[in-house]
Amino acid sequence: MKQIFQQVQDNIVKAKTFYQEFRLYDFASYSINYLTPRDTFEKEVHLAYGLKSRQRLDLYRTKNPKAKRPLIVFVHGGSWQHGNKRDYLFLGETFAREGFDVAVINYHLAPEHIYPTFIDDLAQAVHYLTQNQTKLKISTENMILMGHSAGAFNVMSVLYSAQSQAFKYKDKIKAVIGLAGPYHFDYKGDEIAEPAFDLKIPYQQVMPYYFVEPNQIKHYLLIAEQDQLVGKHNSFDLDNALRGKGNHSHIAIIPKTGHITILASLASFVSHYFKTKRTIMYFLEEALED
Repeated sequence: MKQIFQQVQDNIVKAKTFYQEFRLYDFASYSINYLTPRDTFEKEVHLAYGLKSRQRLDLYRTKNPKAKRPLIVFVHGGSWQHGNKRDYLFLGETFAREGFDVAVINYHLAPEHIYPTFIDDLAQAVHYLTQNQTKLKISTENMILMGHSAGAFNVMSVLYSAQSQAFKYKDKIKAVIGLAGPYHFDYKGDEIAEPAFDLKIPYQQVMPYYFVEPNQIKHYLLIAEQDQLVGKHNSFDLDNALRGKGNHSHIAIIPKTGHITILASLASFVSHYFKTKRTIMYFLEEALED
C-alpha cells in the first residue's frame, strides 16, 4: 500500500512540475520569439502536408545555405497534448543562421488523437516535403529529424515502431536528434502520458526501444542535466539498444538545463551561455561529413 501511495504522490509531483514548466515556457516563448532576429531566413507558414487542420508546417528557408542544402524537420513537445509550430520561430532562426532549412510541423494532439496518429503525421510531413522539394526550393537528400520531449519520441518512432516499415525515406535521413526524449517507459499509471496511448496495448508494443533495427543513420540523444520530467534512463536504454544493433549512437548531457530550458537555450541571443547549440552543431557537422 505504501508503494502505491508513493507512486501516486510521485505522479502528482511530476504532473505539477510538467504544467508549471510548460506554462512558464508558453509565456517565455513569446518573449523569446519577440527577441529573435528575422534576417537569416525566408518563412512560409501554414503549408498543408495533409487535409486535416493540424497537418500544417512552417518552413524557414535559410538565406545562406550550406553545401548539400540540409533540411531539419523539427517536432515539438507538449506531452502529445499541446504545442504549436508558431512557438518555435526561435528554433527555425537559430539553425537557418547556420545554413539549414528548417520545417517545424504541427501534428494531431491527444486525447482526441492517440498513438500512432502523430507518428503517421510526421511520416506524411516528410513525404510532402520530399514530393514538393523543388517547388519549396529545398532538398530532402540530407534530412535531419529533430524533436523535443514528446517530439523526440515521435522522431524515433517514425524510424522504430511496428509501423516503421512503411516509412519510405530512411535512406534520406542523415541523423536523428532527440532532446529530453521518452523512449522506454510504461505510460500506464503516468497521468501525463496516458491520454496519448491506448492503455489496452502494452508499452512493449509501442516504445521505439523495442523496434531498433540496423541502419546508417546517426543518432544523437541529448539529456538535460536537471530534467525532472523525463528519466535519463530513456536515453541510456535507447543508446544501448542502438549500439547493440551496431548503430551509431552518441549521448550528451547538457549542463545547467532542465526539461524545457534545454530547448529554449537554443535561441540565438542566449545560446552562447549554454552548450546545447554548440553540441548539436558539432553533431550535425559530423553527420553531414559523409
